[in-house]
Amino acid sequence: MRVNAAMDALHDSALENNTNDHLRHGLKNNSLGRERRNENLMAAVSLKNPARISPRISNLFARGTVGAELHEPGDASLLFYEEARYLTNAMPTRAREFAAGRLCARRALERFGFTRYPLRVSSDRSPQWPSALIGSITHAHGVCAAVVAQRRFFRGIGLDMEIVDGVTRETWPVICTPPEAAALAALPSAQQARYAALVFSAKESFYKCQYNVTRQWLEFHDVSLDIIFEDSHTGYFVPTPRKKINALGLDATTWMGRFQFYRNVVLTGIAFKA
Repeated sequence: MRVNAAMDALHDSALENNTNDHLRHGLKNNSLGRERRNENLMAAVSLKNPARISPRISNLFARGTVGAELHEPGDASLLFYEEARYLTNAMPTRAREFAAGRLCARRALERFGFTRYPLRVSSDRSPQWPSALIGSITHAHGVCAAVVAQRRFFRGIGLDMEIVDGVTRETWPVICTPPEAAALAALPSAQQARYAALVFSAKESFYKCQYNVTRQWLEFHDVSLDIIFEDSHTGYFVPTPRKKINALGLDATTWMGRFQFYRNVVLTGIAFKA
């Protein structure tokens, strides 16, 4: 009887182990299946990405940057799951802007080998770039762009675009320092909207760039600009702080950004070299 009982116990133990092996094997297969399905989905989404590499964006910066543009509303269905979850309560307009920005960033990231990288959101709402990279995203009324570069070459980078007619006269005292307001007032009225949009955009680019380094928020009057036109559409801007910017540790004479007017948009960009 004891022998039979022992045999029964061995049989039950073997059956339980076999069942557990099947369960573990099944769970592993399910997990692998989910991973493969997610990889396939991410690959398909990447192929559908309508954003395109943009030399126009890259030319605002030194060599080594990659820019991308999208001239249509972003399709939220093309977001990775890890990105789409941030849009649970978003309005449709915000969802389209967010999607457009992620699609532009994704296209630029591919040039650095990050072909399926979900761009998550940090606690301060800035994008969580791969540790070796740095980037900036901007959008304005259905147009979007992004720029990406390697951190070993750049400490900070900022990109902005504005619709020329979008910076209204009522906002000019808010964005312009007294010298900038005087320069604006001295222009022919037909040129004032372009200049105001340029001032607004250049300061936004600088604020984004320095935030990469300082994590400090600035107001429009905290920085003044010198603007140099090369021709009617392109040129440089030189930002000068009017207050202390913590931990920046850079010589202000080295700060120089570029701008370009394109159709009804002004593009600006600035970067701090590492």
